[in-house]
Amino acid sequence: MSANSFDARSTLRVGDESYEIFKLDKVEGSARLPYSLKVLLENLLRTEDGANITADHIRAIGGWDSQAQPSQEIQFTPARVIMQDFTGVPCVVDLATMREAVKELGGDPAKINPLAPAELVIDHSVIADKFGTNEAFAQNVELEYGRNKERYQFLRWGQTAFDEFKVVPPGTGIVHQVNIEHLARTVMVRGGQAYPDTLVGTDSHTTMVNGLGVLGWGVGGIEAEAAMLGQPVSMLIPRVVGFKLTGELPAGTTATDLVLTITEMLRKHGVVGKFVEFYGQGVSATSLANRATIGNMSPEFGSTAAIFPIDDETLKYLRLTGRDEQQVALVEAYAKEQGLWLDPAAEPDFSEKLELDLSTVVPSIAGPKRPQDRIILANAKQQFAQDVRNYVSDDEEAGKESFPASDSPATSNGVPSKPTTVTAPDGSTYEIDHGAVTVAAITSCTNTSNPYVMVAAALVAKKAVEKGLTRKPWVKTTLAPGSKVVTDYFDKAGLTPYLDKVGFNLVGYGCTTCIGNSGPLPEEVSKAVNDNDLAVTSVLSGNRNFEGRINPDVKMNYLASPPLVVAYAIAGSMKVDITKDALGVDQDGKPVYLTDIWPSEAEVNDVVANAIGEDMFNKSYQDVFAGDAQWQALSIPTGNTFEWDSESTYVRKPPYFEGMTMETTPVEDITGARVLAKLGDSVTTDHISPAGAIKADTPAGKYLTEHGIERRDFNSYGSRRGNHEVMIRGTFANIRLRNQIAPGTEGGFTRDFTQADGPVSFIYDASQNYQAAGTPLAILAGKEYGSGSSRDWAAKGTALLGVKAVIAESYERIHRSNLIGMGVLPLQFPEGQNAETLGLTGEETFSFTGVTELNNGTTPRTVKVTTDTGVEFDGVVRIDTPGEADYYRNGGILQYVLRSLIRK
Repeated sequence: MSANSFDARSTLRVGDESYEIFKLDKVEGSARLPYSLKVLLENLLRTEDGANITADHIRAIGGWDSQAQPSQEIQFTPARVIMQDFTGVPCVVDLATMREAVKELGGDPAKINPLAPAELVIDHSVIADKFGTNEAFAQNVELEYGRNKERYQFLRWGQTAFDEFKVVPPGTGIVHQVNIEHLARTVMVRGGQAYPDTLVGTDSHTTMVNGLGVLGWGVGGIEAEAAMLGQPVSMLIPRVVGFKLTGELPAGTTATDLVLTITEMLRKHGVVGKFVEFYGQGVSATSLANRATIGNMSPEFGSTAAIFPIDDETLKYLRLTGRDEQQVALVEAYAKEQGLWLDPAAEPDFSEKLELDLSTVVPSIAGPKRPQDRIILANAKQQFAQDVRNYVSDDEEAGKESFPASDSPATSNGVPSKPTTVTAPDGSTYEIDHGAVTVAAITSCTNTSNPYVMVAAALVAKKAVEKGLTRKPWVKTTLAPGSKVVTDYFDKAGLTPYLDKVGFNLVGYGCTTCIGNSGPLPEEVSKAVNDNDLAVTSVLSGNRNFEGRINPDVKMNYLASPPLVVAYAIAGSMKVDITKDALGVDQDGKPVYLTDIWPSEAEVNDVVANAIGEDMFNKSYQDVFAGDAQWQALSIPTGNTFEWDSESTYVRKPPYFEGMTMETTPVEDITGARVLAKLGDSVTTDHISPAGAIKADTPAGKYLTEHGIERRDFNSYGSRRGNHEVMIRGTFANIRLRNQIAPGTEGGFTRDFTQADGPVSFIYDASQNYQAAGTPLAILAGKEYGSGSSRDWAAKGTALLGVKAVIAESYERIHRSNLIGMGVLPLQFPEGQNAETLGLTGEETFSFTGVTELNNGTTPRTVKVTTDTGVEFDGVVRIDTPGEADYYRNGGILQYVLRSLIRK
């Protein structure tokens, strides 16, 4: 129950239903706030408890100074949690482990359930191994189940065992597209209350739902688990950037062109840690599908969220996607009652402002390695000629080999070239060179959620087939929509056969190429690329194109709209100026240009209007959690506690609750600690957290080999996130990590001072020796420690390696909070000091005294840090809220929640 200090509790009647609401206009200053801060204000009004959430916090939002730097911390309680399978598995593992701990403590395991609705969509596991045939989808699903059977059995058990936890099975869709098409409520109804739908998700692109007026963003698994278990997420009241839209998109441009333009603008402006909010007359002219595409790429801008207010376009989309009429009516009534309805003429109070006239947007792509590096399509060939020089050998660049005069018009002199002949399995030959498009992927919810660009792609394919064109033989072409609705409207419009003929057969419903699951290139292409060190390219309709992300053989990656993906598959090279050069020749030998196969806006709109309807969404989502026969046939244990398989290398019971009692153990000072790693500035969670492929000669690889796993079946760290044994062996193991204790090394190495002279050792091996000797560990770090994506295993792995304290110059806020959530003490060097100024080498033995003050119910401002070499300083304690102090006293957030639930 809310303390209701502002007398904001009221009733809203919609049709025959009445709902309790908390009125925003009861708080002075609320009317001038941006939409996103009004949502946060309502959240605090409804959850005010007088302790973690107080009247002062509510006044702080009402009196928000748009020009001030963020300093006020608040506790945000999301309405729900959404997860994808890679990051969601550890959350469910922890819930299952909590149930066993409750049982061991004499409680009822059934008490452990998500307290907020939690939904998990399995979308990150399908790999586009097979392509270019009608059997590709079925074959890839079969391979997916073979690789991930243990994980899927575990998740299916979780679906049956936990209340408020639902799983969307494999082969259904991508989490963010399923979210906007089905799961999102826009206005939530629960316990007789109506309030804004808000969420956190275990994927950075959770922000796609911002296009539907839903405030939410991606977080690490620890915060997601906390939110599931009813705990608020700690955050600063952010700066809000107002982005004014005017005008309308011109013919021939797409949502992708728009979002790449916005990405470039916002990256240049700087919006990291800020909310972005769209307003102005141009918002009304922006379709919901386009809004979702923009919201999706908020992480590429760097913003926390990128949100659109609610308006008629929102209601139209909710009706189209099958939401019931009472829900739509509630969304309209609630938004208008609370001042959350878009007024195109309004100018809310923003911290900063930008403006874009939509009519100035031009066709664009982005690359070759960052989403913000926008290239006007007409300049793409020229830009490639410059950029490719960064990806070829110095000898080759010096020679600047020219194309033979007889070469096609798509080539030009002065561009590095290494023509290479490839022999296909059928004996035919063709030639590839730098710039060859080897992957063309319609992938990622960013664009596959948008029917306008998807229909445009299919119409490009249709017109190309009618002209006798198809993909080049070296291009791996894949179609991986974000929901089954996409293939349904392709079928209804009669467009599927044309996509198939160009090679864009369905390969799966999942993220595929956008997250690096592009699968291998054809063997002969891969061999030619690697033997000749060719700088080949990919073109994908995704949101990220970082180096090494898309395919290990591909050096240069370009983001493009789905219709341009099809066009580049036909052109086959980035050396083609597809705005001017012929893509090929028709049956009569006449050149075919992009303009010949590009559909008009009227053609696209006609297909969208006639092929997509509410019935299609109702059919696709009527039984979305049931899954197909293969999912339902998975054998799972019964009962409300999981039957752990001692032989499993995917899902294992973690040790978080071993030896736990109902009473907290008093906090102790830390003495005799050794340093596991001494790190510099800007060490990110990417450096700390396990990610990517597992190499055979690493501790994780050796563990899998010892457990009988063949190297070809190692899979990735992401797929094995449910096995703490694999994950702790990969913590601090990034090949770019430089541990200053072990100079001259890169990767997961340290010095092991349990042995004479402290030999260089794997970090994992050293930590095991330290823990066996009863020696606590510490990390020394520089500025911005833990910046980057907020990853749960960066904190979990740190704790399980035996680290008790981290001393840094400054922290990324979420990682600092996550460390506390895992029982690790975050300390800061005194202002102006660091390891170097204090003369610390990392070879010292450390003691931390004064920590025990926490046992008195207070948090010390500093603790005394001393070393055996005589260095002494006051470490600033970065436990910043009463809730964080409670977590630390309990040994971590999971232990705190567990004790709280048992006592209820």
